[in-house]
Order: sequence, then C-alpha cells, then structure tokens
Amino acid sequence: MNTSMNSTTGDRRQLILFLLFAFVLLAAGLGLRDPWPSDEPRFTLVAKQMVESGDWMFPHRGHELYSDKPPMLMWMEAAAYSVIGNWRVAFMLPSLLAALLTLGLTWDLGRRLWSPKVGLYAAFAVLFTFQFMFQMKRAQIDPLVTGFITLGNWGILLHCLRGPHWRAYWLGCFAAGLGVITKGVGVLALLMLLPYVIGRFREWPGIVTPQRSAWRWALGGIAFLAAIALWLVPMLLAAKARGGEEYLAYANDILFRQTAKRYADSWSHAQPFWYFGPILLFNWFPLSLAYLGAVPLVARAWRSRNWRDLIPQAVRAGDARVMLPLLWTLLIVIFFSIPRGKRDVYVMPAIPMVALMFAPWFGDLLARLWMRRTIFALTLVGGIILTGAGLYALQSYPHAAQDLVQRRGLAGRGEILWWMLVAMGCGFLVSAAIFRTRRALHGLLAGSAALWLLYSFWAYPVLNDSSSGGGIMRTAGATIGADAELGLVAWKEQNLLLADRPVAEFGFKRHWPEQFTDAIRWQAQAPEKRWIFALDQAMGRCVDRSRASKVGTANRRDWWVFRADAVVAGCVPAEDDAAEAASDQPDDGN
Repeated sequence: MNTSMNSTTGDRRQLILFLLFAFVLLAAGLGLRDPWPSDEPRFTLVAKQMVESGDWMFPHRGHELYSDKPPMLMWMEAAAYSVIGNWRVAFMLPSLLAALLTLGLTWDLGRRLWSPKVGLYAAFAVLFTFQFMFQMKRAQIDPLVTGFITLGNWGILLHCLRGPHWRAYWLGCFAAGLGVITKGVGVLALLMLLPYVIGRFREWPGIVTPQRSAWRWALGGIAFLAAIALWLVPMLLAAKARGGEEYLAYANDILFRQTAKRYADSWSHAQPFWYFGPILLFNWFPLSLAYLGAVPLVARAWRSRNWRDLIPQAVRAGDARVMLPLLWTLLIVIFFSIPRGKRDVYVMPAIPMVALMFAPWFGDLLARLWMRRTIFALTLVGGIILTGAGLYALQSYPHAAQDLVQRRGLAGRGEILWWMLVAMGCGFLVSAAIFRTRRALHGLLAGSAALWLLYSFWAYPVLNDSSSGGGIMRTAGATIGADAELGLVAWKEQNLLLADRPVAEFGFKRHWPEQFTDAIRWQAQAPEKRWIFALDQAMGRCVDRSRASKVGTANRRDWWVFRADAVVAGCVPAEDDAAEAASDQPDDGN
C-alpha cells in the first residue's frame, strides 16, 4: 500500500518536473516579439478588434468579416488579453497551454497503457520533435487543434483500452467538437473509433467491449455536436437577426466553402501525394530516429527470407495499444494526402500517437550501441554544420548571407545572426563532449534545448522589427508626424495591427487599384494632413517616388508613405496580374 502510494507520488513529481522543464523551453522568449507572419498577425488583429469593438461573434479583419477560420483561437487570444492586458504575451498563451495539455495527456496515456517510464519517454519525444517545438512556439491555429485532438484521442483510447470509462469517452467526443470550432479537422479525433471497431471484430488483445451500451455510445455523438453548437447556434441566430447579405455570406463561407469544399478542391499549397513522407522523416526528428528500430527487422527478414518478419511482433499479435494509434496515424496521413493542397502542419496532431506507439521500445533501442553511436554522430554533425555555417558567413559573407540580411531589413546587424548560429553549434558540440556515446540521447536533447533557448532569447529581439513589421510602422509614424492621418493600401494584417494610430483602410481583399482609387479620394479631402502607406507594387506609376518616402523593407516587401503632391493626377494603377499574385503570397516571418 505504501509502496503504491510512494510510486504514485513519485510519478506525479516526475510529471510536474517535466512540465516545468517543458514550460521553460516553450515559454522562452514570451513577450520579446510581436506576432510574425504568415498567420499570427491575422489572428491577433481579429482578436484585438473583438476586444475593441465588443463584437466577439463575428470576427473582422479591418472592416471586412473574416470567415476563413472558426473563432476559437481568436476568442482565446482576446480572453487572454482581457486578463493580462499585454498583446505580446496574450497572443502566445493559447499555443503554450495547448502544448502543455498535449504533453500531459501523452504522459498520462503512456502511463495508463504501459508504464510511467513509457509515458515520460513519449512526452519527451513529443516535446523535442522539431515540428512540435517550432509550431508550439507560434500563435497559429494548429497548436490549439492539436491539443483538442489529443484530448479527444485520450478520452477515446482510455475508454476503448482501459475502460469502460464513459466520462472520458464523452469528454473526448466533446473535445473533438471543440476542435471543429477551432479548425474543421478537429473531427479527425473521432476516426480513432474506426480502428477500435476493427479491433473488436478481429478480437485484438486489450480491446474493451462494453455491454448494453448503445445509448452511451450515442451520447458521444451528442457531446460532439453540443460542443459545435456552442458556437454554431448563436452564430446562425445572430446572422439571421442582423440580416443582410454580408452575414449570410459569412455563414455560408465558413460552413461550406472553408471546410468540405476546401478539402475537395483545395486552392492553395499544392503538393504531390507523397509530400508527407519527408515531413515524417525530417520535421519529426529526433522522434523519427525510432524508425531505425526497423533495421533489425529488415536484417532478420533478409536472413530468413520470410518477409513476415518485417512486421513487429506487437503488430502481428494485434496489440491494441499499438494498433489503434498506428491505424489512426495512417488514416490521418492518407486523409491529408488525398487533396492537392497540403501543409506540413496538417499531420502534426499525429505526433503524440506516434510517440506513444514507439515509446515502449525506446529503452531497448537506446541500449543498442549502434543507435547511441548514430545519435552521437548526428549531434556532432549538427554542431559542426551550425558552427561552420556561422563562421563562414562571418568570414566570407557570401551572397546568400547578404541576400538574407537585405531581405530581413538587417543591414549592418547580420553578424548577430551568424554569431547565434555559432553559439547554437557550440551548444551541440559541448553537449556531445559532455555526454559522449554512453548518454548520446542526453547530448542530443541538451543541444536541442540550447538551440531553442538561443533562438527564443536571441533571434526574437533581433528579427522582430523586420519580421513583425513593427519597425516599418514605427518609421512610418515618425515620418508623417504625430498629428497626421494615415491610410493603408495593399496592406497586410501586421500593418494594421501595429500601426501607432487609428488608420483608414479601404478593404483587404479588394483589388489594389480599387483600394488606391478610394485612398486617393480620401486623401484629397484633407491633403495637408493625410498620408498613404502603400506597398511598392500597388503604387504602379501613379506615385512620384522622388516625392514619396520609403519607410523600409519587411517580409520581402518594400513600403512607402506619400502625400497628395506625390500622386500623378488622374492615374490609376494597372491591373497587374504579377503584382496581384505577389499580394497573395504568404508572408514569411522566419
């Protein structure tokens, strides 16, 4: 009895220490930067306008309704700001909380399905997976939907493998519904029920079969729909009450065009069918090192000429603890491989399930000398590449380095970035020297932790002005003076978000010539105090640049401010297809 209590207390202490460690890495740099493109400024702008307008039901980007995504992330950012009062902190909190939730649930599933040690292995594997750490330190929708999908998986797996646990199942279904009103793909958590049905039919070991429970299963569907209804019903009622085509178009767009239609006929990020293969290998490093566990299976199959030996024993035996996460992951990859449009973050919710699938064998893999040597070599190679790249850029300053510095608006400060690369490389080299082959994984993780801390505390303040657009907007404000009025043409979300004063804007999705024409008309009403802030391409030949002021380069774009005397009378910028295409390119904040 006492031993069990001590064990439980020790497990909880391990979890708390792990989450504190994860918090340090994930929260590092919090408050040191503004939102960076491509998506962060958009969601934070919408959240800011919710707070300022009091309209939390219908998101707006400028004066236009924003229907590309459901409002959950924007609600959470706005709520965080309402409590904290600081946008630099508030906009990152949803991702931070989602990351800690995902890690805690991964640990708990590993503990319940296998052992506390396996749970800790799985949680560490998720934390240090490159894609997970990188994305969870960003304020995009995918970290939040990953948290909800993982909660959905937790509830369903706990019920199906360690149940019956109906409350966990209902909570999992409810979390899937919350995932839907975060991003439509939240429903994918429910796909875990398909492998469960197969497992019941095949009688896999570990599958739980509740008796006389049809109505309880049905309550899961009700919980799922109830979560969606928390947003959907009030939104539809409010749209009907407000009337007008604008709100009906919003409801139609977000319910149909941005979900099923976008999946069936995706219009951006076109990629080949095999796109996710390299993602699972490189973006999921070092978790992907677990794939090397297949090497002994291949060798055994080659010697025996029995290709059935390629299948791990747990899979052959139908161990449900492995089969359910495995089949669900395959379903997720296949689901996102079908449409033409693909992004690497689409498969990120599968990382916790893959970590849980491999974690029981991490100990055996790390006991193998060849695996430790491989990890040690990778740590050394990573350190040499980073250190060498930094020193080469410092000494030779090649064209690629010059171009990067120019595009990032870091002229005269590029050396800071190259010294950061050197410091990151030295972190790996020192870790390799300290931990050596015997504890090679410790060395790799220590070097990775140093990399993320340096990135957060070093790169954030250096890159923030150019990546966020904050420097451009400050320069624009200083150029026109405190008493001037500012209008935006061909603007990006970060320009409106970080403007130092209330601004006039003439639509976000409208064509540039239409925006320009309306802006010139607005400026003509008070030419002595009204300035226009515009993208270089949007001005065409209609602005005399010798009379305008260039305020800088940010996110690979040149920006200007000009008064009425710089405008060519009667000129309207041509409908330039190339320029319009440039406006549709996603911003690059990294």
